[in-house]
Amino acid sequence: MTPPVQTSALDPIAVLRGFASLRRLAGSYPAGHPMIGQKLRELDEIISGLLRTGSPVRIDVIRGDVFLDGVASSSEHQANQQLLSQLSALGIDSIHIHDGVQRDELLAVAEFLWQSPDSPDSTASQLAGRNVRHITLGRLLPLDTRWRARHWADAPTGPLDPDYAESILMAQKAWDDATAGKPLDVVTVRDLVQILIHKVARSNAALGQILAVKQYENLTYCHSVNVAVLSLLLGKQIGLADATLAALAEAALLHDVGKTQIPVDIVRKPGALDKSERRMIESHTTLGAEILIQTEGLHPLTPTVALEHHRTVKGTGYPDLGAAIPHPMSQIVSVADIYEAITGARSYQAPTPPERACLIMARLAGEKLNTGLVKLFVNAVTFFPVGSLVRTSRNELGIVVRTNRREPLHPLLALVDDGTYQPVCRVDTAARESSGAYARHITHSVPAPDELDLRLFLEPAHAG
Repeated sequence: MTPPVQTSALDPIAVLRGFASLRRLAGSYPAGHPMIGQKLRELDEIISGLLRTGSPVRIDVIRGDVFLDGVASSSEHQANQQLLSQLSALGIDSIHIHDGVQRDELLAVAEFLWQSPDSPDSTASQLAGRNVRHITLGRLLPLDTRWRARHWADAPTGPLDPDYAESILMAQKAWDDATAGKPLDVVTVRDLVQILIHKVARSNAALGQILAVKQYENLTYCHSVNVAVLSLLLGKQIGLADATLAALAEAALLHDVGKTQIPVDIVRKPGALDKSERRMIESHTTLGAEILIQTEGLHPLTPTVALEHHRTVKGTGYPDLGAAIPHPMSQIVSVADIYEAITGARSYQAPTPPERACLIMARLAGEKLNTGLVKLFVNAVTFFPVGSLVRTSRNELGIVVRTNRREPLHPLLALVDDGTYQPVCRVDTAARESSGAYARHITHSVPAPDELDLRLFLEPAHAG
């Protein structure tokens, strides 16, 4: 994997500041002035660094917070308030930059912003008239448009690995009982943990259905099962003992149990949450810890993980526990929780493919997540995990059936027919031609249709 770009180069605020400075200079000095040229070079360097992590670069200002590719910036909000207010006054909440952008386009956008366009609706045509082809500007409307939100399934709808299907049903019952105010059935939790450890986490078919793009809104019991399996995957990478793995699986399985006490309309709300709703959602950590503390027979760390899984390695996040750093087990579950969330669907966004999810995880390393754990997790999952449906440079459609630790970007594929999804043959994308170049490489992941049965391509279980 290419080394990550320095954290400073991944700060979207630097791009906004660069455009703001260039805008002022373009309005104050004649074209070709050295100060304009210097600021243009600086902004171009920052944007080039961002584009190296993936294209396009999407910077959005939502309710006063800055997001880079859907991930909130860690920069101090107060220090940037004036800058964000200036952009908002110009009718600009969104700047998207695509690979291939030229310096002339950066300057043209700055000049356009200096003129304070009165009609945001004409922005696209005005930029096109200035030969700006790789940058788009826009205004985000903070509407709660539930009626327009895409409706995803609540759980997988296609054929499932039988052990995985059983674990989802068991988790659903436990979740429903907790929602109804009934006490957790610790025996069921223990049985479920054993199935996850000894069957689901050892099944390539199940892992394929958990690791790849998920075409369902994994908000509840299914999310908990998936986070438990991903936590086990990371725990095994670390080399945890069996007893610790069991404790980890239990904690991961129950980390979100507090959400059973939150109104489902708020948990599933597709639009922006107001302050009261956000406080209610954030309370699921303390509610979960309280439920688990009162449940006899659980591991002592299970309530701790429920309390801490939204806290960062820098001692921030929620709930407010001062500068306390989360327990290592909480840090493991946080890594699994974030990956599982972004590779699943939401009412307001489609699922993120694994290769892009890994890049997002890398950006969060050191700021929100433990850097060492992220590296181990990405190494275990890889950009194209088992079960991923991918397209190759030869326009072939294939399923990743085995990863390659030496060459993680070049796994073994089972090629399938584009129309019927029936097996065609197997190819090793690590194979090279006589010239030494790869015969093919993977270009991107694609969503898998319900009619694609991974069980036909992946072994039910593997040893270990």
